[in-house]
Amino acid sequence: MLVFGNLAVLSQKESASMYDEEKAAQAAAFLLSRAKGKLYLLSLVKLMYLSERLSFERYGVPLTGDSLVSMDYGPVLSTTLNHMNGAIRSKENGWDSWVSDRADHMVALRDGVVGDTPENDLMALSDSDLEVLGEVWARFGHMSRWDLVKYTHTLPEWKDPRGSSMSIEFDDLFKAIGFSSDVSDDLRRRIVAERNINLAFA
Repeated sequence: MLVFGNLAVLSQKESASMYDEEKAAQAAAFLLSRAKGKLYLLSLVKLMYLSERLSFERYGVPLTGDSLVSMDYGPVLSTTLNHMNGAIRSKENGWDSWVSDRADHMVALRDGVVGDTPENDLMALSDSDLEVLGEVWARFGHMSRWDLVKYTHTLPEWKDPRGSSMSIEFDDLFKAIGFSSDVSDDLRRRIVAERNINLAFA
């Protein structure tokens, strides 16, 4: 099991208010299906982060709603990483329904959950989600896990946590993507408003 250390992120309640485990699991399943069923955990971590980032860049919304964190191996989705490491329990039709552990630091697609046309099986994902995931796979799926680490270390929002972890703030991400301050402020307000609504009904 590949573990990146302790995560210093939003409280569990706050994180859960935004995070969509089923979408995260199906996004991972999509990427694993493109990889013929298995990937190094580190590769999947990087591809999931790049998908979340591209969803913000392209559509102004998160793909999974996970918390973004800088760690030694680059930026990660914190709750998704915890699922990969088996550190938190999966919900019904959540992570464990789609992804299984595999030896030697790899994760695998569960047998029979995705057919030849993943779009027909991954119903939690929208057309825009599938577009983002497909583009990330086309751009980065051929890269080794260590090349992905090197690449994500070049992303401006990543800060070296020096053996610990650091939350990636929305303002830093949006600035790195190239959004204007007005666009960044609007997106942040919408995300915080959605989080507060989710917390109110949690």
